Amino acid sequence: MRENDGHRFGRLPATDADREVADRPSREAVVAFWRDRYGIPEDTWADYTFWERGSGKIWAFRGEVPSPARIQGLGMAVLRTDGEHWKPTTNAAQRFGGLATDCVIHLDEAEAKAFLAGHDRTIERWDGDWGYLVATHDIGGAPEPIGVGLYLHDELRSQIPKGTRRDL
Repeated sequence: MRENDGHRFGRLPATDADREVADRPSREAVVAFWRDRYGIPEDTWADYTFWERGSGKIWAFRGEVPSPARIQGLGMAVLRTDGEHWKPTTNAAQRFGGLATDCVIHLDEAEAKAFLAGHDRTIERWDGDWGYLVATHDIGGAPEPIGVGLYLHDELRSQIPKGTRRDL
């Protein structure tokens, strides 16, 4: 098996059986994660290729390029797979979270403001799985995804990156 090269993008293999880089997730596993955890339909990803740069930093790109690719950016970072639990990125939640039917928590105005500012909040009404949730808030009269929160022990922990936090 080859080793991961953190200086270039490597395309994810179609299945685990096609893996050439140790511990690299497969396209099949990434699509299954979004389907099984969030209910996002598999066909959402039909036009996307998935790439890893570094260890566990997964990017989605709508198109094709040769692999490996020595470039600085490719599409959108969508997932971190380097920990015990896979974590969606804020950008992925905002882009694809509107399609989610599972593990979605809707925030009222005060909760959404605190969440976007990076503050953790006690929210006891969630009765679903613990872990990473897509947080939504009504914008223009309809729920829109605003980011990813980590829900543990009746607390929603904001995962909004420091550079994009806002006091509203």
